[in-house]
Amino acid sequence: MNAIIAAQPRDFLHGRAAAQARPRVSIIVPTYREAENVAPTVAAIERALGDIAWEIIFVDDDSPDGTVAAVRSLGERDGRVRVIRRVGRRGLAGAVIEGMMASAADIVAVIDADLQHDEALLPKMLGAIETGNADLVIATRYAQSGDAQGGFSTLRRNASTLATRVSNLLLKTNVSDPMSGFFMIRRDAIDGIAPNLATGGFKLLLDILASAPESLKIVEMPYQFRPRQLGTSKLDALVIADFLGLLLSKLSGNTISPRFFLFALVGATGLVVHLATLRSVLTTTHIPFNAAQFIAALVAMTSNFFLNNALTFRDRRLTGSAVFKGLLTFYLVCSIGTLANVGVAELIYLRDASWWRAGIAGAVMAAVFNYAVSSMLTWRK
Repeated sequence: MNAIIAAQPRDFLHGRAAAQARPRVSIIVPTYREAENVAPTVAAIERALGDIAWEIIFVDDDSPDGTVAAVRSLGERDGRVRVIRRVGRRGLAGAVIEGMMASAADIVAVIDADLQHDEALLPKMLGAIETGNADLVIATRYAQSGDAQGGFSTLRRNASTLATRVSNLLLKTNVSDPMSGFFMIRRDAIDGIAPNLATGGFKLLLDILASAPESLKIVEMPYQFRPRQLGTSKLDALVIADFLGLLLSKLSGNTISPRFFLFALVGATGLVVHLATLRSVLTTTHIPFNAAQFIAALVAMTSNFFLNNALTFRDRRLTGSAVFKGLLTFYLVCSIGTLANVGVAELIYLRDASWWRAGIAGAVMAAVFNYAVSSMLTWRK
């Protein structure tokens, strides 16, 4: 089921909203399993913004821990607190975009529910935009007095630094923290580029910087990145692959989607798995080559399926009994893709007599076919 369920207090929609001032800023908070952080986040933002008219929109990916119920409970007492429950979809970037599109203010901010971002910076960020000094304000961990020491492990800090350098170099951006998840932007600036933004993955700001016009006025403000107090981090090593997929997609001018790049990356690992399995079977058994090749292909397809389920299609991830059904359909799709690979390669080889051109063409054909068909059958929406 692919639906957005906007769970908003009824009196906010039909009565209380009329009595409240139109918010000057909408705070978008993407969540997944953050029930215990909901109340502290609202309280912190209320303290920080004081008399400034605001609303906060939690966008939740159908958390099983009662996150939506926690927001609704607060919303019944305070009409400025709203929640959008997303069913059948996952992805931080997509959640934030949907929250932005549902906002009532001309300025929108993005902040995490883990309390690692310094909400006290919000009034200063808002002032920079309202005075016309900025269209986009980035709260940075790496400029001037900014600091990521408290909230990052050494590995995450080094990975973030490397990602910043790579993205600035390849996408020709020039900000100290393009990976930041804490920023504020004019609503009309985001409206124009929203259709071009990738809804999967975690690095929405990087996507905005790569998609926005050069005339966008950007201001950076340093802050101290705090350790998480409650809950657990949802970021893992797969975020690196998400980042690479987005980066390559932007370098291609959005011609190729980040999801396809991830699918191709998984396919490349499948080739390694195939060759390693083939060598192992041939050196440890006495079965014929054709049988060894079949076993290697089956192992590689299985590896590809589970990696794609965890990475490429993580927002449509199969669970329970659906995993077995999905695996069978993936076997079928890849088997047909192999026939397409061989057919295209043979056709080109007969005309060109160049084995490497034929091989590449066949592999590309199989990758495109497998991606397109598995998207519709194995991981359909």
